[in-house]
Amino acid sequence: MIRIESYLAGQWQAGNGEADTLVDPATLEPIAECSTAGLDLGAAVRHAREVGGPALRAMTLPERAAALKALSAAIHEQREELIELSIQNGGGTRGDAKFDLDGATGTLMAYASMGKRLPARSFLTDGDGDQLGRTPRFWGEHVWVPRAGVAVHLNAFNFPGWGMAEKMACAILAGVPVIEKPAPQTALIAERIARLIVASGALPEGAFQFLAGQPGDLLDHLGPQDMVAFTGSAKTGQLVRSHPNLLANGVRVRVEADSVNAHVLADDAENDSAAYDQFLQNIVTDLTQKAGQKCTAVRRILVPEGRIEEVVEDLKGQVERLKVGNGREKDTRIAALTDQRQLEAALAGIEELKAHAEVVTGGERVGDTGAFLAPTLLVAKDGEADVLHSTEVFGPVSTIVPYDGSADSAVSLVNRGGGGLVCALYSNDVKWTEAVTLGVAPWHGRVWIGSDRLQGQGLPPSLVLPMCVHGGPGRAGGGEELGGLRGLQFYMQRTSIQGFQGLVQKRFGAPAVEEA
Repeated sequence: MIRIESYLAGQWQAGNGEADTLVDPATLEPIAECSTAGLDLGAAVRHAREVGGPALRAMTLPERAAALKALSAAIHEQREELIELSIQNGGGTRGDAKFDLDGATGTLMAYASMGKRLPARSFLTDGDGDQLGRTPRFWGEHVWVPRAGVAVHLNAFNFPGWGMAEKMACAILAGVPVIEKPAPQTALIAERIARLIVASGALPEGAFQFLAGQPGDLLDHLGPQDMVAFTGSAKTGQLVRSHPNLLANGVRVRVEADSVNAHVLADDAENDSAAYDQFLQNIVTDLTQKAGQKCTAVRRILVPEGRIEEVVEDLKGQVERLKVGNGREKDTRIAALTDQRQLEAALAGIEELKAHAEVVTGGERVGDTGAFLAPTLLVAKDGEADVLHSTEVFGPVSTIVPYDGSADSAVSLVNRGGGGLVCALYSNDVKWTEAVTLGVAPWHGRVWIGSDRLQGQGLPPSLVLPMCVHGGPGRAGGGEELGGLRGLQFYMQRTSIQGFQGLVQKRFGAPAVEEA
């Protein structure tokens, strides 16, 4: 069996003792194992702070951007090998594998493109300077400077490539070294990507480290200049956020957790409209892509009360034609969940929902081997039931919830989710759209608006784009990733520089724009 290794303090090394076992989701047969037992994680943190951090901070922003471009190229060059490994380790289809890997390389390249246009400095200027005294001689500038610590990234199992790359892109461009820890379930594909990163030589020693397995005592070694970014369940996110050492040292923590995302169909989006077509297409995509194992996938489908039967008929007609099976087979549309534990959790979640909703298709395991779940649609018996707005079933599962069609009703029900990553609206009614958008915006990181005019132009709401923020308040964790250069701010300190204008403005203010 393959023994996955970690890359710490400049060496590939394997832990000993009890290990996590990885399986092929299509067969549930063991394929690899990983352990962090016996590894010196304190030494890894010191290596990042003492070696990687100074080296990155000595580089200019465009130089760091060039390193990201090289990493993107190194990973993309091995795309076919990585796709096959991803299918074996993650259980998805070829399309699912490409979605993760191309998201990783695309995000690295996007930040490389942003960074190459920045000034040849190690820091960023924040806005215009200000006169602070009676004359301009006393001047102030705000700057973003790299924090003198290490960023620990605790990544989720569903996107072992993309999840690691999007965090790393922002941290490296900001000038902060990283320790990447994938979820054990998909650590095999994550390790292969990590080996490509190390072999590329694009980053200075200590800027990138990789920990495969449980976090051990890693968080015990962090201090005031360090950062932790976590993606996963709300329960685990709370444990990370409340870690005694992180609290005692004021370690900066960012969490992306559960999200019971909603799609809302307006009554004006009739069944012959392009907006309605987008509505159906995006729901089917979320039920199929990654077998519904996306933090941005739709979990609640709000539909006007008089149109429930119509929507059920249209969605069932599309969903029931989809083949569930081994991701290696070309005609498979919905592959396996990541492992038996995820399958059991999804089935348990469906049982919770059935107390207040009726299954209209799916709801059961498919086959006797593998972690396969039929795409599942439920219709709520009582749209006000708390369980419908608080239960995220992490799989190809969504519940249709009736509402009265008004903006007020839509806002009230959507916000019952307690904070989400994305809410999608489908309407050609400008007033309704504006009212719902402003009503749900305080509770969401993104609001996606579908309409006839967007047909053929917009990317789906579940797609995370590097230019836009990814995160959400409340239940969703309260964090923010990406968002262009906004994504660097988590890894930097904003400081006000005050002094003589000739010094402060010239050295720390925005560089003068050269005229063409």
